[in-house]
Amino acid sequence: MAAVMQLGGCSQLTQQVGRSQLPAARGLPCSIPRRHIGSRRQLRSLRTPTVCSASGQLNAQVAVVLGSQWGDEGKGKLVDILAQQYDIIARAQGGANAGHTIYDLEGNKYKLHLVPSGILNKEAQCVIGNGVVVHLPGLFEEIETLAGQGVTVDASRLKLSDRAHLLFDLHKEIDGLREAELAGKQIGTTKRGIGPAYASKATRNGIRAGDLRDPEAFAAKLRVLAKDGAERFEGFAYDVEADIEAYKGIAERVLPMITDTVEYINTSFESGARILIEGANATMLDLDFGTYPYVTSSNPSIGGVIAGLGIAPQKLQCVVGVVKAYTTRVGEGPYPTEIHGDLAEELREEGAEYGTTTGRPRRIGWLDIPALKYATRINGFTDLNLTKLDVLSKLETIRVATSYTFNGKVLESVPSDLPTLSAVEVGYEDLPGWQSDISGARTWDDLPENAQKYIRRIEELVGVQCTWIGVGPGREAMVVQDSKWIQ
Repeated sequence: MAAVMQLGGCSQLTQQVGRSQLPAARGLPCSIPRRHIGSRRQLRSLRTPTVCSASGQLNAQVAVVLGSQWGDEGKGKLVDILAQQYDIIARAQGGANAGHTIYDLEGNKYKLHLVPSGILNKEAQCVIGNGVVVHLPGLFEEIETLAGQGVTVDASRLKLSDRAHLLFDLHKEIDGLREAELAGKQIGTTKRGIGPAYASKATRNGIRAGDLRDPEAFAAKLRVLAKDGAERFEGFAYDVEADIEAYKGIAERVLPMITDTVEYINTSFESGARILIEGANATMLDLDFGTYPYVTSSNPSIGGVIAGLGIAPQKLQCVVGVVKAYTTRVGEGPYPTEIHGDLAEELREEGAEYGTTTGRPRRIGWLDIPALKYATRINGFTDLNLTKLDVLSKLETIRVATSYTFNGKVLESVPSDLPTLSAVEVGYEDLPGWQSDISGARTWDDLPENAQKYIRRIEELVGVQCTWIGVGPGREAMVVQDSKWIQ
């Protein structure tokens, strides 16, 4: 039976490879379960890789980096690496609930929430798109922190969409009151006001960055917004007049940054500019495709990129899904592969699994292939960036979830209803660990055989190449495989 190597991705092959040939080519077990490779199953190249430098040129005018799990996969690192090659780095959705930690070549650590991760490239323009909700005082706090670390962020480096909705302290207040109302059924939000800000946008009484150009109209809209909050929530405490006064100074600072970013992005594209788009949060937290209602309030999947920047889908070329070598989740909601006890604690400490934004300890689980395949279908990942492989280095055996079964039936996708997802029986495949330090690996051949086998098994099960393999937190701690897009 043949598995067709699909054209159109970042890592491709034009020939057909027989099912029995795949494991032999990898030195892996002699069969792949029928449910993973069938007559209609399309796989990308699983050839022996040609290794290239992490600084190799990515030959895609528009590239997208998205989270594939429940967030915290390490997207910022890849964006930071690729940003050195791009003219524009753009955020399309989410808010300050997204936390990206990046390191420069000297090992200095930077924590970002609203500022795009490409800010360390002094030659690049950073864009906060119309799909992002922005708390301006928080943005300027972040800018001041970066300035203290020697990174200049001003209107010459950062553009804010005039269509982006503003998040106010009243949204944070509402977020906390709303969680309190749920009494035992909390979503587990960051209480940063993200959901209420998107709610204001959806109910059409939100305030956009461009509204700051007219101080009187801005003040009138904010008073209406505050009145709505006071009428809806008992105990609502917010001084609207004080905020109106504060925003007079904020407006002076931010107005030079406010731009028609739809025009800017598209005109730049037409002029040949290279654009890198940075996702926030991840597909399993997507408002439509995630574990609703335990999700974020925007679309961190590919659709959010298009709507959040006003860029046409045919302009997107390389779409990279960032996937942690295990999984983590913050907050409530079903988590089929969750690990408990000492092992979870060990991996949490080894991987420093505490939220960049909240500091909350993350829940820990095994790599979930059904969820990853689901995210790959939705987003059309052309490549994967496998991160934090080094965190698993001490384990003797590593489990990979390969299937969900419910009432004796193997599920073909991630179920939408939470009772089913919470009750699925997870099928695992156990793989041998490598039990050696891989943090110094810089080429494929530097990786132990069992680490290579772990990567190959992921590629076989998902059908997408792990082009970037993270083996440590630093920018240089990356193994890169050959790809159509890398020169």
